[in-house]
Amino acid sequence: MARRKKARPTRSIAALTELASSKIRPPVGIVLGSPAEVVDLAVALNTSEVVCYQMDLYLAEQLRNELAEYGLDAQVTTAPDLWDLSPDFQTVIYLPAQRGERQLKIDMVEQSFHILRPGGHFIVWSPYESDQAFPGWLKKVFGRVHAHAAGGATLLWCQRQGDRPRRRHEVTFQARVGDGPSLRFVSRPGVFSFGRFDDGARALVETMEVHPGDRVLDVGCGVGTNGVFAAQRSGPDGFTAFVDSNVRAVALAELNARANGVVNFQAVASARVEGVEGGFDVALANPPYYAYSSIARLFIERSRALLKPGGRFYLVTRQPRYVVPLVEEVFGEAKPVLRRGYTVLCAEAAG
Repeated sequence: MARRKKARPTRSIAALTELASSKIRPPVGIVLGSPAEVVDLAVALNTSEVVCYQMDLYLAEQLRNELAEYGLDAQVTTAPDLWDLSPDFQTVIYLPAQRGERQLKIDMVEQSFHILRPGGHFIVWSPYESDQAFPGWLKKVFGRVHAHAAGGATLLWCQRQGDRPRRRHEVTFQARVGDGPSLRFVSRPGVFSFGRFDDGARALVETMEVHPGDRVLDVGCGVGTNGVFAAQRSGPDGFTAFVDSNVRAVALAELNARANGVVNFQAVASARVEGVEGGFDVALANPPYYAYSSIARLFIERSRALLKPGGRFYLVTRQPRYVVPLVEEVFGEAKPVLRRGYTVLCAEAAG
């Protein structure tokens, strides 16, 4: 075990553990949060009975590495749904992002109820000093809610009483490209472009060239819109691989592929675009716009490695000045296509 390092104390964490000490009983579940926040909290809890839930394999990998640096035995687990975890927690602590998705916050509140033991405590560490949203959401699910402002944040806690039916938060939307048929897609909070066919994804699909029988790689697939539209063009003799680090996204991509009649496909959850065999004719990449270029570089390099000679690569971005050099470095040349306010970079894998 790595030697334990000195914890990085923060006033908010100190306030959380001080005010909620009487409510925190192991086993403890920590829901989402940045790796740094989760590690600080795990250090402060000082118990080995901690399970950290993440929806994204990339963040989960970062969290495991940081926990190991501190010599902590906390378990890190990923699943499409929080209620996939065993319903055996005495305490669940949710660390919502400051500008996080509203529907995801509601979803995590409702799902947290179902992994608590009867009488267990649910604690929300809101980053807002005056939180106007969580009290109402918590009251609807748990009933009585307690709140306390501390360290520039708000601490809210409540207790599970009784039972309630599970409610899955999802939105079904329809999308079509050109004169093609309208397709239906199920989306859920926490996955890119919740409830709609994003203009960037649409620009990518309108630009890509896919032939009957092509093998298509959809990197950063989200709910699978790009890969499903590509599968329409590649037909029954084609093949599509959906890859994403978000395990909920991969589950939805598989659901949507089957629902839209895609027969030959594979859905893979991977933080490193691994788990698929090469020899693809087309690679589609939709890296997150808010992330550092390291993710775009990963998508570009792994797509190139998995493409056959002459294979076609398409990447959509809002930051071409940062991404173009990366594509040119790996592929040698990148042709930009401007569409719907986005830039689609087109390249070919040399023989």
